Amino acid sequence: MPESKWQKSSYSGATNECVEVRTFDGAVELRESDEGDTILHTTPAAFAALLHATKAGEFDHHA
Repeated sequence: MPESKWQKSSYSGATNECVEVRTFDGAVELRESDEGDTILHTTPAAFAALLHATKAGEFDHHA
């Protein structure tokens, strides 16, 4: 998996209050746009599971 640039959701607009994601060295990395020095590293499979669970509403009770 080649390195990519940080991406954020189009729903974020021009604000810096969002989570950004990229691939790097075979991993998926996430960071909060206003805290760019703190990066969470995970596997593509774990990230896909997180996205699937989020879309399925499994975390809605935390809102």
